Amino acid sequence: MMGTRWMWAPAIAGCLVFTGTVAEEGVVTVTPLGGQDGEFCARDRALVFEYPTGTRILYDAGRTVAGPNDPRLGDIDVVLVSHVHGDHVGDQHIPEPNAGSCASADSSVNAMPNSNSVNIAVGKGAKMVTGSDMPAFFANKMQAAGGNGSDSVLVRFGGLVTIGGVEITTVPATHSNGLEAGFITGPLAEYLKGSGLSASVGPPTGYVLKFTNGLVVYLSGDTGITAEQELVVKDYYEARLAVINIGSTFTTGPNEAAYVINELVQPTSVIASHANEVATKDGKVVAGTKTEAFIKATDVPVHVPLSGVTMSFDGEANCTNGCS
Repeated sequence: MMGTRWMWAPAIAGCLVFTGTVAEEGVVTVTPLGGQDGEFCARDRALVFEYPTGTRILYDAGRTVAGPNDPRLGDIDVVLVSHVHGDHVGDQHIPEPNAGSCASADSSVNAMPNSNSVNIAVGKGAKMVTGSDMPAFFANKMQAAGGNGSDSVLVRFGGLVTIGGVEITTVPATHSNGLEAGFITGPLAEYLKGSGLSASVGPPTGYVLKFTNGLVVYLSGDTGITAEQELVVKDYYEARLAVINIGSTFTTGPNEAAYVINELVQPTSVIASHANEVATKDGKVVAGTKTEAFIKATDVPVHVPLSGVTMSFDGEANCTNGCS
């Protein structure tokens, strides 16, 4: 179990062996890449995780990362996509940081048919790690964008891949995962548009990331309440830091998300995500928002992801720097 601080290491013939290695020292940093510097805004999804030895992971680039040339990105080694809805995979994106307003980012750059996530992965030479039936779709997109289709990596529920020292797995999420017709070319796209349907790329996912400083992170994706949040995320993986959607209607709302944190996952701390609102003004949480309701209903420290403000977490998910 994760409480023993185990890690897997490659062995002969590609097998995995238990090493019993004690976690190394260091912190994991988390940097939100939102629509407006220093704020938590309506379309904000993207987070960059940096491993103590330098591996950088972009989670759900969405619409607030200005493509692969966004000056805030730096090097990216891994791109994660929880599901293919436009606000997560990136059907469009801002032309530059701070374009538009906190209520409505100016996401006027069309990223279809490839997506912002694919363009970033190809531009940065990164791996895309996804589950369900998404990897084959992304492999084709990466190839079409001038990249290497083999950089689209599959990890399904219960599986595990290790990239740059970070262990990555997918976990169930309860949501839809329909691919809009704009990501598809040819007759199929016209059929889908005409019928009002979207293409299926399998179920959506969340993620669990394991870092060698001992930190285990749960990324919820877009989800409702699921039994796996206790049985898999808490009991098996023992996640200590959670990133959870709180926006309601399309995902768990603030009270449902608080229940997930308080009763099911029970992490040390949590980062709010996907609030679908102007959650802050001048870096302070706005009264009466869903973000405020979530903070009040949650028993553990809630960290608000202010764009460009880097948070640091130790192996037990205690914030050591940069948290609001």
